[in-house]
Amino acid sequence: MSDPDVAAEAQRWLRFAREDLHVVELMLAEDPPVARHACLHSQQAAEKALKAALVLEGIDFPFVHDLDALRNLVPGEWSVDIPPVVLARLTEWGMEARYPGDWPEPTADDAARAESEARAVYEAVAAEFSRRGLGRGEGRR
Repeated sequence: MSDPDVAAEAQRWLRFAREDLHVVELMLAEDPPVARHACLHSQQAAEKALKAALVLEGIDFPFVHDLDALRNLVPGEWSVDIPPVVLARLTEWGMEARYPGDWPEPTADDAARAESEARAVYEAVAAEFSRRGLGRGEGRR
């Protein structure tokens, strides 16, 4: 891909992340909140934001949901300083919120925390896009 194509594809990944966050906002506004799906979409938003950074850098990434593994592929000059414990919590929602299992159902508090953590990942990546003169994934919804 040429540089404009790479930038456009990276911005597309970032837009998908932003759209997932928007869906989370809608789920949290429900009464009662749709906690399980909010947690899952929070994980997905963080994953897509990290993958947007990797696309922009031209770094091939594995198709995994492990956010810490993805963050470790992001070059050091990116200011995505999200603690591993946060990434681990979000990573768990990729499985625990998707499928039934021997774990507790997520609560509204879990969902709110997941949204906040995912938004921090998104904002860190989006800020780097802005520093590079690129959009923050604001395209259509």
